Amino acid sequence: MTDSAATLADAAGADSRSMWERMVAGDYYLASDPEIAAASVAARSACFRLSQTDPADEESWAGQIHDLLGTVGRDCAVWQGLRVDYGTNVHLGDNVFINVDATILDVCPVTLGDGCQIGPGAKFLTPLHPLEDHALRASGWEYGAPITVGRNVWFGGSVTVCAGVTIGDDVVVGAGSVVTRDLPSKVLAVGTPARVVREL
Repeated sequence: MTDSAATLADAAGADSRSMWERMVAGDYYLASDPEIAAASVAARSACFRLSQTDPADEESWAGQIHDLLGTVGRDCAVWQGLRVDYGTNVHLGDNVFINVDATILDVCPVTLGDGCQIGPGAKFLTPLHPLEDHALRASGWEYGAPITVGRNVWFGGSVTVCAGVTIGDDVVVGAGSVVTRDLPSKVLAVGTPARVVREL
C-alpha cells in the first residue's frame, strides 16, 4: 500500500461513517467495500430485469423504476436502456422524461428538476478518481461530486454531464455536448466543453 493510500486507510478507519456514507458525501471511498459492491450488483441486476420487461406492461415498468431510483416524481417517463451505478442516489422531479440508453453513474446524488427532458444516450457521471496521485488511483481509492439540474432543462442526444456540475433552470444543452462546468439559467450551451452561446 502506498503512503497516501495508507494515510487514507487510517483516516477511514478513524471515521465513524461507512464507506457508503463517505461515497455519497463525495469523500474518498473504496468501491470494493462489501456494502457498496453488493449495492452495485443489485443495481445492475435491476437494470437487467428492467431491460427484459415489455414497456407495454406499464405497471411492472413503473414499479421497477420506482424501486430502482431514490425519488421519482409524478408523471415521469423512463425509456429502455437505463443503466445506473446504484439508482438510490438518483432523484427525479415531476414530469421528467428520460429517453433511451441513459447512463447515470450515481456515486453521489444526481438530481433532475421538474420538467427535464433527457435525450437519447445521455450520460450523467458523478465518479472521480485521483488525478495526479497515480499510486492512490491504482490502489482503488475514488470519490465523486453531485450533479444538480434545475427545472425545464432540455438535453439533446448524447450529452455528457460531468461530476460536480450544477445547471440552472430553462437551459438547453445541444446534442453531443460535454458539460464540464456550471451553467446559469436560461442559456443555450453547446460544444465540448459546453459553452454558453446565447441567452434564452
